[in-house]
Amino acid sequence: MSNTIPVVSFFTVLKNASRILKNPLPFHHENFEKHGNIFKVQLGFGHSVIFTRDAGLAKHTLQKQHRNYHKSALQSRDLAKYIGEGLLTSNGEKWLRQRRLIQPAFHKKKLEEIIGTIQSVIKEELSRIEPGKTTAIFPLMNDLAFKVVAKSLFSYTDTGNTISRLQYITQTAQKTLIKEIRQPYKRWWFHLSGKIKSTLRLTQEARDILNNIIEQRKKSDKNYHDLLDMLLESRYEDGSGMSNEQLIDEILILFTAGHETTSNALTFTFLLLALHPEIQEKVYTEVSESEDGMSPMQLVAKYQYTKQCIEESMRLYPPAYFSDRVAIGDDQYDNLTLKKGTTILISFFEIHRHKSFWNDPLTFNPDRFDSGMDKKEYSDWYFPFGAGPRMCIGNNFAMSEMILAVSELVKKYKITTELKEVMIKPLITLKPENSGLKCTRR
Repeated sequence: MSNTIPVVSFFTVLKNASRILKNPLPFHHENFEKHGNIFKVQLGFGHSVIFTRDAGLAKHTLQKQHRNYHKSALQSRDLAKYIGEGLLTSNGEKWLRQRRLIQPAFHKKKLEEIIGTIQSVIKEELSRIEPGKTTAIFPLMNDLAFKVVAKSLFSYTDTGNTISRLQYITQTAQKTLIKEIRQPYKRWWFHLSGKIKSTLRLTQEARDILNNIIEQRKKSDKNYHDLLDMLLESRYEDGSGMSNEQLIDEILILFTAGHETTSNALTFTFLLLALHPEIQEKVYTEVSESEDGMSPMQLVAKYQYTKQCIEESMRLYPPAYFSDRVAIGDDQYDNLTLKKGTTILISFFEIHRHKSFWNDPLTFNPDRFDSGMDKKEYSDWYFPFGAGPRMCIGNNFAMSEMILAVSELVKKYKITTELKEVMIKPLITLKPENSGLKCTRR
């Protein structure tokens, strides 16, 4: 490793341990401001991580030289033990094979087949809002996003508590994983106390539920035109289909990644619109002018300003606020030598707020993403869905869902909040700390 990189000592990390555990982002920011766009953090026992908000290095590792960089053990091992080895958690040839197989299921034409389902779930979930009462919007968005994935994935009509059970298991597994990541020195205790074993039992229950759904679908002669149908019909180059185990891995990953980031982004967008009533009114003007009889896809295409608000929300509060990569071979970036085994943590949160890239970076300004602008102006330092070949496979799905959800809510309600600012809670994804909103009928 090049000696020119500033180093944050292990002693400094220990001294700041309690605040890092609660929210590491201020600690990161202080060090970026002090040391520049790239610095190294010593983690003890000879381990270190390079932190970067250099957009060029982000592009280098995620896109230009992506073959030389794998996801770290945090995802390929720690997360995989709970949700399996699928698109999000696999590396190398396994990942490439799965990506080629699954990609067609997320084509825009396939989205047209399920967008009516997405719209109906959104309307049903938003009907639960109690007008005039201040309530936490995040749990509602979490339910909405989870049910959108469930119905789009396997057209599931929940006659019992299957969906809510899957949701509970998914969230419990994540809470356990967060404790393991944030408190690695307690891993022995998580094993000894049976916490990890009980979580693994729960995830096995989820796998059994999904296996039953897959088996029922295989026996059915009905075509549901949902994602499960598409995945069952997909074939590898040798003509074989996915095993049930692999299907379950991919479904668990679609649940985890698909609902978590969307519910966060929607909540942040609603909080920002509540804090900026003049921008909310511009959204209302756009969505109240929609013509009856327009299809959901036509509405998504029409609501450009609504989309800009979501894009700006994901700039300020990117749900996937960091990414990490490990060099599997020696590499060079500018004058920086990256040895095999080097771990790089890319802070999208910092890149999205970097004053070199954005005017007034802390201001909520959807006009930055005006549809008349050349996207190349910001594409090199804007990563709401990651970058390169591993960019989120469901980005069009998620954006369509969010545009329909925001437009539906703002069309019916004026949203206000007593909060003075957006508070954040960085876990595996970036979550809102508080989400109290009042919805008043228009």
